[in-house]
Amino acid sequence: MNAINSHWINGQWVSGGAARVTRSVYSGEDHASYLFGGAEEAEAAIAAARVAFERTNWAHSPRLRSQVLMELAGEIERRRDEIAQHIAIENGKVLAHCIHETNAAVSEARYYAGLARAIFGRVSEIDEGKQSIFSHEAIGVASIIVPWNAPSTLLIRSLGPAMAAGCTIVIKGAHQTSAVNGIYAECLAACANLPPGVVNVVHGDLDVSTTLCTHVDVDVVSFTGSSSTGKAIMAGAAPTLKRLSLELGGKAPTLVFGDADMDVTVREIVNGLIPHCGQMCTAIARILVADDAWDAFVPRLVEAAKSVSVGDPLDDGVHMGPLFDAPSAERYASNVGSAEQVGQTLLAGQVLDGHPQTNVVTPALYEIEDRTHRLVQDELFSPIGILERFSSEEAAVVSANATRYGLAASVFTRDGSRGRRVARALKAGTVWINCHNRLFAEAETGGYRESGMGRLHGLEGLSDFMETKHTYAEFGRLPSG
Repeated sequence: MNAINSHWINGQWVSGGAARVTRSVYSGEDHASYLFGGAEEAEAAIAAARVAFERTNWAHSPRLRSQVLMELAGEIERRRDEIAQHIAIENGKVLAHCIHETNAAVSEARYYAGLARAIFGRVSEIDEGKQSIFSHEAIGVASIIVPWNAPSTLLIRSLGPAMAAGCTIVIKGAHQTSAVNGIYAECLAACANLPPGVVNVVHGDLDVSTTLCTHVDVDVVSFTGSSSTGKAIMAGAAPTLKRLSLELGGKAPTLVFGDADMDVTVREIVNGLIPHCGQMCTAIARILVADDAWDAFVPRLVEAAKSVSVGDPLDDGVHMGPLFDAPSAERYASNVGSAEQVGQTLLAGQVLDGHPQTNVVTPALYEIEDRTHRLVQDELFSPIGILERFSSEEAAVVSANATRYGLAASVFTRDGSRGRRVARALKAGTVWINCHNRLFAEAETGGYRESGMGRLHGLEGLSDFMETKHTYAEFGRLPSG
């Protein structure tokens, strides 16, 4: 890696902005240097992307786009372990999960490499000698804004379809994971057939994001992050009516019925509660348990959660790394205190002493009856599970749907019909049956209500980056006789 991570604009490494450093989330030590850019660098990247879209053959060359995506997949795969190591250091996710995340990015790039060569339209004969052709075209310049909690997967799941569709792109990753972002810029720079200006990378924060969301030459914004930030992006994009692809917050409920396989259910729910210390939009946040399952299930869940090993994300035996920073730990402690006042403590949450930082915490479980309470309603982004009881399928669905979020949910039951029936009634973009957090390139993800708009992954992942064009012609008919 370069000694300092520079911006990559129009196929060149570009200086601009003051030098800053990222830090290790676990130790607090300085980790990697990068240039902190602003509106000037963002505008230069947008200009390069606009020229590349208008004046190169990128948008009209699906085989070229496929080839470049395959090259990118190869570069990511070649540097997989290095990328995973930097993710673990910069955001605190355990190393095994970081390797899985980066493997998923390789899979995603290859998946969209295939779809780049399979973008088809349709033809309709409206009447004799009158024909309509419906074709799909790249929308133009895309801004991709990526958060710190999954800098590998969340980048490629937007970048892959944007490239496959024929867009040109400006990427702004989270400045807190600039070492990871820098490697991805280097992977792009190593793609021999990528035309200059097609993909650009700018490091920075609010000034860069604001420019990418408001600039007149940006046609679509793909953002993953909080619902509050998504609303701000919508407001900023409104004057130019940009297309938006937003995957926002979540408050994923899981429903446990009395006939569920308890071994599977306990394992899946603990694993669904603790990924990246709960800092994942699809992580389990609410655990709804049938009355006839409560006594058998809850003690087992508590014991399993107690056994979760927390600490340095680079250590093999650790199941859960730290929260992202001290403010996150302070919010966790405040929420734990509130939960102990309004609910029953099943497993007390703790901020652990004796670690380099003050952000190493334990899983926590509380029973709260009032589903209007903010701990039930709000995204807590930490390993705090709120347990609630239900008496029937209908009551379970009503309770599960009782927040403004609708990103993901899961159902645990041996009754196949019940599983599908309940899944159909849940207002969530993804529902898993007898498992949780199964995400892959072929399956669309996205949210209902305040969890966002649009879909990423899968065939529909292309849609936000394309326009449909209708071309009509009247060409008459052959003369008879």
